[in-house]
Amino acid sequence: MKTLIAALILSVTMTGSSIYDFKVPGLEGGTIDFSKYKGQKILIVNTASKCGLTPQYDDLEKLYKQYKGKLVIVGFPANNFAGQEPGTKTEIAEFCKKNYGVTFPMADKVSVKGDDIAPIFKYLVDEAAKKGIKDPISWNFTKFLVDEKGQLITVFSPRTKPMSEEVLKYLN
Repeated sequence: MKTLIAALILSVTMTGSSIYDFKVPGLEGGTIDFSKYKGQKILIVNTASKCGLTPQYDDLEKLYKQYKGKLVIVGFPANNFAGQEPGTKTEIAEFCKKNYGVTFPMADKVSVKGDDIAPIFKYLVDEAAKKGIKDPISWNFTKFLVDEKGQLITVFSPRTKPMSEEVLKYLN
């Protein structure tokens, strides 16, 4: 019985029952602790450096600066689509800073689909399914918006621009 209880506790810890349960490695070291973002909206984005949508980094940075204190953006480089994020941690970090001046938190490279999906993305996909959004991650730059209490509000398609009215209406 103790083993069963321990296994249940571990499974909740590993998968997370709230966005605030997640801690992920940062792209440049350290840890991104989502519990530090309580009281702010969180926009979680799977990113790629060699995608046609990569210029969205510009608008993500603008959005991050414009809503600082109300919104945090966390980028997750992922190489799931057409090998468009082949770089190392160092290469990705340098690319983001040099080309787009990214200052928002960037996590270490993860998988956002498939058998090796990162636990945080498994959690987000499961939360999206509860809202009737099936298989939400179709490409790079899918955006998950979480409210100030840690609840998923919605998922934006990769083509939805970060500074679009579709996104801004949730922030104003």
